[in-house]
Amino acid sequence: MFTALYIVGITAEAMTAALSAGRQKMDLFGVMLIAAITALGGGSVRDIVLGDYPLTWVEHPHYLVIVLVAAVVTVWMAFLMHYFRHLFLILDALGLAVFAVLGTQVALHLGHGFVIAAVCAIITGVFGGILRDLLCDRVPLVLSNELYASIAVFATAVYMALVHFEVAAEAAALTTVVVALVARLWAIYSHTNLPVFEYRGAEQPIDPRLRLSARLVRDGARAAKRKTAAVARLATPAHFPLKRQSPQRWDYNQDRNQVDGSRFGDGEANRDPKK
Repeated sequence: MFTALYIVGITAEAMTAALSAGRQKMDLFGVMLIAAITALGGGSVRDIVLGDYPLTWVEHPHYLVIVLVAAVVTVWMAFLMHYFRHLFLILDALGLAVFAVLGTQVALHLGHGFVIAAVCAIITGVFGGILRDLLCDRVPLVLSNELYASIAVFATAVYMALVHFEVAAEAAALTTVVVALVARLWAIYSHTNLPVFEYRGAEQPIDPRLRLSARLVRDGARAAKRKTAAVARLATPAHFPLKRQSPQRWDYNQDRNQVDGSRFGDGEANRDPKK
């Protein structure tokens, strides 16, 4: 069962690679070379990194034959390929899931842990597409498209978790393929990807919150604001109460005498005593 899924995966990878080579107007040899590198390149790089020989397609040459035949069929039926675009997306997702599980199994079989197993899953599932895009003179889609390599790491985690709970190897592999396939299709449908970094050189915007000088100015401004608020609170009348004066009673007679004196006192004083 798993071998059949692997054959479906490499066939789909070979056909999509042949279409990419056709967009670059390559000859038949170039189409077949790109198809073989895309379908079998990830596993070959993995085996070389791990020192696991012979290579898969060397030990099983019929895989290489299947890939080359798929490339030739794609060239022959190229006028029908655009009708199967969605089918190729599904088959590509299936191939990624299968390759990730295979890479994980090889790493675990050689006695490696999760980190190396995840790296092998990424290499097996992704490096073929990277080599294809580099040879076709374009930025690898797996580096800027929806979640792709992350699905391989996720598949490694799921598979190792199932194995840890003593699930049979074949059942764990098939379950992981289904889970990774669903995750990849969901990423395509929802256009989910990792955060994208864009560097603009001298025009790169700088977040002032990340600068040390801006941080010092901000802290100083906050301290000055706190001091100003404290001084303002101390300067309010509540902190400096006015002295209350005792109320004075109004004496009507005293005020009247003062008024009469000011009105008639000058006249009495200036009156001639002789008169």
